[in-house]
Amino acid sequence: MNTQMTFLVLSILILVMGSSIVGFYRAKDKLFFKKISRQKQLLYMSLPIIVYILLFTYVPLWGWTMAFQNYRPARTFSNQEWAGLRWFIFLFDDPVFLRTVRNTVAMSFINTTLGFITAIGLALILNEVKNILFKRTIQTISYLPHFLSWVIVTGLVSSMLTTDNGAINNVLMALGLIKEPVLWLAEPNYFWGIIGATYVWKEVGWNTIIYLAAIAGIDPNLYEAADIDGCNRYQKMWRITLPCIKPTIIILLIMSIGRILDAGFEMQYLLRNGLVMDVSDTIDVYVLIYGLSRNNYSLATAAGMFKNIVNISLIFIANEIAKRAGEERLI
Repeated sequence: MNTQMTFLVLSILILVMGSSIVGFYRAKDKLFFKKISRQKQLLYMSLPIIVYILLFTYVPLWGWTMAFQNYRPARTFSNQEWAGLRWFIFLFDDPVFLRTVRNTVAMSFINTTLGFITAIGLALILNEVKNILFKRTIQTISYLPHFLSWVIVTGLVSSMLTTDNGAINNVLMALGLIKEPVLWLAEPNYFWGIIGATYVWKEVGWNTIIYLAAIAGIDPNLYEAADIDGCNRYQKMWRITLPCIKPTIIILLIMSIGRILDAGFEMQYLLRNGLVMDVSDTIDVYVLIYGLSRNNYSLATAAGMFKNIVNISLIFIANEIAKRAGEERLI
């Protein structure tokens, strides 16, 4: 009897709780649809963008099925030979691919580190410049390289680093730092540094835009209070400017972590040669040379899929770390 009563009471409680939960979600659904009806004009305006994203971002994901096939372009989808995880196993058994992952992570880390340090530093310096004309001139000069294609930039780098009348060798020899021209593009030890320095030169001005916008939003009263307290420029940078733009820095850092396997393609591919191949090839170069060029679309798709999955996973991990640390986050 006690067991039957207990079962009856539990059943009643489950029914009551279930009806409450259903009622709660129905109320939420009604509120949700009310919000949609009030903002239907905005939804209509955003509909073309949503369709564009679906067509060009999500529909092509169907092509990821090639990573699990021995894909042949002449066959229909139903006639493709399924290979399971064969190409993923091949990638992680291939020393060339593992080397490209190492190169990609290393160059991406160098670019990200140098990019953040130089962009934040330039933004802090420009913020202290009081002459508006000089400030705008420096900003314009630093922005211009961003609008050059990587092909043009690579050509400039090659001409600057050549042994015959290369500007870098000529300057270093004139200063007495070297006695004879250096084969910069033939030394593996120099390649990552060249990539990092070129990235900074091309993107530092463009990367400062967001930081300058964040600095412009800082309350001027904070600087006035610091002046009253006797703070100098460096103390105001450290105590006011940097803490105020810290959320912006963290958001951009999370986004950069999500591109850790996107070290680039054009510059590495155009500057590569037999002497620096072991340090120049990235995942994108591997996809082109060992995948697309050899008509091995399944291998190319598997490598690209691996890169995207790792990048997405790193974004969520970095976002979760920022959340637990009480910092700004993407979602």
